[in-house]
Amino acid sequence: MTDPEKRRLALETKRERYVWYYLGYFLFGIHLVAFVMIYAVSHTK
Repeated sequence: MTDPEKRRLALETKRERYVWYYLGYFLFGIHLVAFVMIYAVSHTK
């Protein structure tokens, strides 16, 4: 493997990690909003 290839591979894995973090936070956020909405709806009079 040449040096530019190694650098490109490192950059790709770094980007991939950011994508997974983003996806994780996104899904967590959706569930948080959903739970808050369910709580609000179920506690209305």
